[in-house]
Amino acid sequence: MTLALETTDLKVQLQLNDGEDSWFTVCDLSALLPGRGVAALLPDGRQVALFRDRSGKLYAIDNRDPFGGAAVLSRGLTGTHQGRPFVASPLLKQRFDLETGVCLDDDVVRVATYEVRAS
Repeated sequence: MTLALETTDLKVQLQLNDGEDSWFTVCDLSALLPGRGVAALLPDGRQVALFRDRSGKLYAIDNRDPFGGAAVLSRGLTGTHQGRPFVASPLLKQRFDLETGVCLDDDVVRVATYEVRAS
């Protein structure tokens, strides 16, 4: 099976919570393959994990696994549970809801989420 490369000038942008309505350009939309994560460094030194699902919807969460402490969520496996998109950490396999950041295996734990768009 051959995948056609996407030809678009769209950029993936995150809204930063810096008190302003500012959007930070992270990468070209074509860098996000459905079902695979990409890590990006934010201006303040934090890392974000970006995901694109098969329908084209974008998600952005903190890349740091709160259980293991390593910045690895971008390398996790994606899936759905009861219609909710998630990423499973490659460390201890806890699943994090890509829309809310809540851990599906321990609902008192969560990771930050970011508003993301292609523009």
